[in-house]
Amino acid sequence: MKKLTSFSLGLLALSVSGLAHAAGDGSFEQVERGRYLATVGDCAACHTASTPDAKPFAGGVPIETPFGRLVGANITPDPQTGIGKWSFDDFQRAMSEGIGHGGKRLYGAMPFTAYTKVTREDNAAIWAYLQTLQPVHHEVETNQLPFPFNVRTSLMGWNWLNFNKGEFKPQMDKSAEWNRGAYIVEGLGHCGTCHTPKNMIGGDKDSEFLQGAVVENWVAPDITSNKHTGIGNWTQEDLMQYLKTGSNRFDMASGPMAEEVTNSSQHWTDADLKAVAVYLKDSGHDSGNKAPAPVKAEDNAMMAGKHIYADRCSACHTPDGKGQEGLFPRLADSALINQTNATSLIRVVLTGSRPVATDTKPTAPSMPSFDANMSDADVANVLTYIRNSWGNAAAPVSASDVKDLRAELKK
Repeated sequence: MKKLTSFSLGLLALSVSGLAHAAGDGSFEQVERGRYLATVGDCAACHTASTPDAKPFAGGVPIETPFGRLVGANITPDPQTGIGKWSFDDFQRAMSEGIGHGGKRLYGAMPFTAYTKVTREDNAAIWAYLQTLQPVHHEVETNQLPFPFNVRTSLMGWNWLNFNKGEFKPQMDKSAEWNRGAYIVEGLGHCGTCHTPKNMIGGDKDSEFLQGAVVENWVAPDITSNKHTGIGNWTQEDLMQYLKTGSNRFDMASGPMAEEVTNSSQHWTDADLKAVAVYLKDSGHDSGNKAPAPVKAEDNAMMAGKHIYADRCSACHTPDGKGQEGLFPRLADSALINQTNATSLIRVVLTGSRPVATDTKPTAPSMPSFDANMSDADVANVLTYIRNSWGNAAAPVSASDVKDLRAELKK
C-alpha cells in the first residue's frame, strides 16, 4: 500500500487512515482493506453466531424486533445457502438500496439506511474480502416475522417513509478528519441504528439522531453533545479510550455495546478512533435534555434507597458514588445514570453484568445479580436514589417498571 501525503478533502474523508488502495479486483491490499472495513461495520454482530461451533459469517444470529424475530443471513460464498450466486452489483444494491439478489427487499434490521452512505469503492473491498471466506453450507430462515410483517412487498412503503438513498457527501466547511468520523458514524459504523429513537414502524427518527433508544431491553444512550444525558462532558481522549478499551473514567461498556467493542471498535486504527471522537464532539446534534429538579432527599423512596445502597452497593461503587476507575463504574454525576429511560439500570441490577474484556484490558469486573434477593420496590428505590444523588437528576424509577422488565427478562 502506498502512503499518500496529500488528498482533496472529499477523498481523504473517505480513505482509510490516509491510505490509498489498489482498485484491482481481489488484490491482497483490497481484501485486507475489506477485512478492516467489515470490522468497522461490525458485520460479525449479525452474521456470526455466538455458539461454539459457529462459522464466521455463516449467519444464524437472532435479531429481536418489536415486530418479531429476524435472523442474520449467511453471507459466506456458499452458492446454495449464502451469497455465492450474487454478483458485486447485487451486493452493491443490497448495501445502497436494501434490495438483494433477485430483487429481494431487505428489512431495516440490515442497516442499509446507513450503509447507503458507504462508497462503491469501499463496498468493492468488503465484497472482495467476503469472497475469500470459507463457503459454509448453512441454511438460515432469515424472515421469522408473523403476518403481515413477513410480507416483503410492504417494505416498498417502509422505504418510501424511512429511507434516503445516497453516498456520504463530505461537508466542505469541516476538516478531513471530521468528515472521516461522520462517514463512519453515519455510514459504515451505523451508530444511529441503535442510538437513534425509532418511529412506530421501526424507522429512525432522523430529527432525533443519536439521542438514545431502547434495543432488546438495553438502553443505547444519548451520544449527542448534551451535557446532562450525552457525552458533552467527555473529551476526545475519553471517547477514544472507551471505544478502544471498553471503559473510561465515566463508563464501562456492557450489553450490546460490549459486543460492538469486542467485535469492532477495539480493532479500529487510532486515526479512525480519533476521527469518530472529533465528529461526535462536534456533530451539531444535542438532545436538548435539561436536568430536572432532583427528587428530594427526604422522599420515602430516596430514604429507603439510601439504606439499600449503603448495604448492597457502596462497597464497590463507594459511598460517594465515584466508584473505582477501571474496576467499578462511576455513578456520580453520570450521563448514563441520567438517561431518561432507566431500562439498562434496572436490567443490570436484576441480572448482573460483566463489562467488556478487550485486548487492551483483558480482565473485566462483574456485577452480581440481585434478582433473587431484591424486591421490585427495593430495586426501584435504590435506583431512584442513585439517579438523584451526587449531582445526578433523573425521573424516579417505579416498582411497576421493575416488575414489567423482570417479567420480560424471564421470557
